[in-house]
Amino acid sequence: MATAKGDVDHLPIYDLDPKLEIFKDHFRYRMKRFLEQKGSIEENEGSLESFSKGYLKFGINTNEDGTVYREWAPAAQEAELIGDFNDWNGANHKMEKDKFGVWSIKIDHVKGKPAIPHNSKVKFRFLHGGVWVDRIPALIRYATVDASKFGAPYDGVHWDPPASERYTFKHPRPSKPAAPRIYEAHVGMSGEKPAVSTYREFADNVLPRIRANNYNTVQLMAVMEHSYYASFGYHVTNFFAVSSRSGTPEDLKYLVDKAHSLGLRVLMDVVHSHASNNVTDGLNGYDVGQSTQESYFHAGDRGYHKLWDSRLFNYANWEVLRFLLSNLRYWLDEFMFDGFRFDGVTSMLYHHHGINVGFTGNYQEYFSLDTAVDAVVYMMLANHLMHKLLPEATVVAEDVSGMPVLCRPVDEGGVGFDYRLAMAIPDRWIDYLKNKDDSEWSMGEIAHTLTNRRYTEKCIAYAESHDQSIVGDKTIAFLLMDKEMYTGMSDLQPASPTIDRGIALQKMIHFITMALGGDGYLNFMGNEFGHPEWIDFPREGNNWSYDKCRRQWSLVDTDHLRYKYMNAFDQAMNALDERFSFLSSSKQIVSDMNDEEKVIVFERGDLVFVFNFHPKKTYEGYKVGCDLPGKYRVALDSDALVFGGHGRVGHDVDHFTSPEGVPGVPETNFNNRPNSFKVLSPPRTCVAYYRVDEAGAGRRLHAKAETGKTSPAESIDVKASRASSKEDKEATAGGKKGWKFARQPSDQDTK
Repeated sequence: MATAKGDVDHLPIYDLDPKLEIFKDHFRYRMKRFLEQKGSIEENEGSLESFSKGYLKFGINTNEDGTVYREWAPAAQEAELIGDFNDWNGANHKMEKDKFGVWSIKIDHVKGKPAIPHNSKVKFRFLHGGVWVDRIPALIRYATVDASKFGAPYDGVHWDPPASERYTFKHPRPSKPAAPRIYEAHVGMSGEKPAVSTYREFADNVLPRIRANNYNTVQLMAVMEHSYYASFGYHVTNFFAVSSRSGTPEDLKYLVDKAHSLGLRVLMDVVHSHASNNVTDGLNGYDVGQSTQESYFHAGDRGYHKLWDSRLFNYANWEVLRFLLSNLRYWLDEFMFDGFRFDGVTSMLYHHHGINVGFTGNYQEYFSLDTAVDAVVYMMLANHLMHKLLPEATVVAEDVSGMPVLCRPVDEGGVGFDYRLAMAIPDRWIDYLKNKDDSEWSMGEIAHTLTNRRYTEKCIAYAESHDQSIVGDKTIAFLLMDKEMYTGMSDLQPASPTIDRGIALQKMIHFITMALGGDGYLNFMGNEFGHPEWIDFPREGNNWSYDKCRRQWSLVDTDHLRYKYMNAFDQAMNALDERFSFLSSSKQIVSDMNDEEKVIVFERGDLVFVFNFHPKKTYEGYKVGCDLPGKYRVALDSDALVFGGHGRVGHDVDHFTSPEGVPGVPETNFNNRPNSFKVLSPPRTCVAYYRVDEAGAGRRLHAKAETGKTSPAESIDVKASRASSKEDKEATAGGKKGWKFARQPSDQDTK
């Protein structure tokens, strides 16, 4: 590490943000805590990497000599292992306890075969206060339930298939992309039928769709076992177990390997912020009233999350650190995941868990006695470990507070995440769509929300969250079009004003969020084509129905329905980044935020984007500023017919720049840009322009100058940019059939 154990006074984060120096005492304290914890682990366990292999030591593991089972349960007075293998009688399988509260037993093989067969049921039985209780082993790798019995308890299943039945990975991990384009998905509700979909069905049916839409990363929700399906996977009961509703561990490996074969990286939603309070099936069953030092969780009120009704980890406990760090390594090593999205990071960062707290950006809110340093140190250890094990890992934090240096490397004094979710963006769109008329939309406010992120800390932008898809709320498409999505989506009839507006704004909102909102982009499954219905998990309130626990892919596959237009635009958005790499560019300049005209103009990378949110006005000859001189053409146009638009913008028109003001004196330029060109901008459209063939454009300008004719930039007739034929209208950057581009190297980005 760059930071030596004794040198924590001169952290690199102070050079990035001098305001952090006021809180030197805080950073010195937490960095010392991190280094001390890391050093102690190295001294007692050999290394952090060795420590993180806890899943090979704890739980049930088979070796050449026999089967060894270890469980941390300091409060237990006696313990034994029971299961199918001993007819649930543990009298002959008593366990021994060491001074650290770890119970263990070794069971010799029987006739050369493991005494505990693969796929057999097991439980940990322990005595406390004179009462014997049975619990699922904490590190169980598979847990099943009798689906025919309401409220049936889960069974811990020993998963150790013979070599012939184990899935063998065939494809290497894809390289880390310059910018992640993430498709967030829930496997169980990914099928067309109203039933729980499987890992293999998702791999075979949904992954090809994700690849076809030019995403490069898949983010899977609800992988860890959770006994309550409607919790969306966020109340985890068994942290090392693959959710059995969708298949076996080998099935999940098939999914990850299939994704890798398609060039898709796979992230897992990991929930280390809290645990289900389910005693029968989950980790909470090991808490039998003991002190914090002997439990996975804090004792008393500190150990409960009041809003989530769940248990809170004690991140200072040695065995809790082993459990959680090993959990991360288990999913990386055994299932070849490429990284994680950490859920509930705000809750972890602060003792108040963000409950009833509004973050204003005042640094005192982030670095005070409210900061949960134990949890911060755990996250520093986790990020340091993951990037050491897998340098190309992608780790995303779900944090609403905006804590500074959350996404800076650990050895700089940061917490070590690669990205944070830009959580204010979907809130802004919800507010506008629910509470503001189109005329009230502020271009400055939109641009500020999209660009309001910390310098040098990367964000994943998203227009709508998965929470909006859950019953009780609405997606952007549903907010825009509501009941008309059931009656007005046929392309065989003219679009109503509501549908026309809805499809136009659906495309614009997602595109401006992607292009301006961050350093990566995320979309939740189905939102790319405006899925018309919410998600409603089986629950008592709907008579345990699976009717809306699905995604209707047939809507986007049916040629005469308008869903295909939104899907095609989503495909083209991602292809545009694949071609021009604008998401990974640090060059981002907003030059025009015109509230009267409802126009936003900005540059990202080498592209120029023009968004016209006005419901009625078409601007002919709208002047847009740009950095580089030359010739510009349409790269992507939301108004193209292939995207359900009206085809008003021509794609074969050359837009030549004119110089603006005094070179090198920004205040004399147009909107502080040294060059400009003019465009046609119809209402509710967005167009991206790219600069083409500088040498060719330069030669043409030179020839015009020598003949004494007016320069193209001055003489261009903007009306001529209207498409002159059906073919012109349908022409777009990628053609009609697909939106795949070969990556082209771009010039070095400039700030």
